[in-house]
Amino acid sequence: MKTPKRIEPLVEDGLVDEVLRPLMSGKEAAVYVVRCGQHLRCAKVYKEANKRSFRQAAEYQEGRKVRNSRQARAMAKGSKYGRKEAEEAWQNAEVAALFRLASAGVRVPTPYDFLDGVLLMELVTDEHGDAAPRLNDVELEPEQALEYHAFVIRQIVLMLCAGLVHGDLSEFNVLLGPEGPVIIDLPQAVDAAGNNHAFSMLERDVGNMASYFGRFAPELKKTRYAKEMWALYQAGELLPGTELSGHFAETEHNANVADVMREIDAARADEARRRAALAQEGMEAEPTPPWMQ
Repeated sequence: MKTPKRIEPLVEDGLVDEVLRPLMSGKEAAVYVVRCGQHLRCAKVYKEANKRSFRQAAEYQEGRKVRNSRQARAMAKGSKYGRKEAEEAWQNAEVAALFRLASAGVRVPTPYDFLDGVLLMELVTDEHGDAAPRLNDVELEPEQALEYHAFVIRQIVLMLCAGLVHGDLSEFNVLLGPEGPVIIDLPQAVDAAGNNHAFSMLERDVGNMASYFGRFAPELKKTRYAKEMWALYQAGELLPGTELSGHFAETEHNANVADVMREIDAARADEARRRAALAQEGMEAEPTPPWMQ
């Protein structure tokens, strides 16, 4: 097939020899099967922000590091340069997450290179050498569902131990290879320690997996792995080999209203300082959330 324009730089640099066929087109990227020497790999071509349906929601970007204060100001202002920088940061997040998680032993596609908005990585195949199906496209026996769910939970634990939460995990972004599930699509991965939404995202990821595998093994719908692993993570006791039970007993205590109000007052003060800093830079802040008013 004709080489897509975005992949041409990889061909010119000798990273890709031939583009064989389109593999899929999703909400954030188009993926192609390519030949690199004797190996088949896939090239993920990120879509431009205005052509992508997945929005870079603020809760995903919270806690991500930027190169310098100029980049941060431009991204906050939404200038042309800022939008370009935000787009590059969004793409780089998946590349960094893939390398980080692969090093931690998480079953993700092996990343090879990243150039001009194109990620070159492992082509995950089935036992016949064809592109592996997504979980959403397969039917499972109860025993398989239990086995694969346990495997995915172990991967989520490994991710959390590596300091990351997927943030958008579902049956649509898990492939089923010969050796079990492979987690894909990580541009929205968040820092577990630096993002205030990390636990809610973890709980959603785990809940999505319980809901999907629970179609074939209904007992999984009653498990509570997210709260169990998060409690261990916060206590510094979650390890890659930690055995989880899937059960979690809530701690019953009365809320300390004074502590809650102190947190709210601190948040309001931080918001006031942030707005003052933006005003000093000549930038307009977004509307204040109702609970801070």
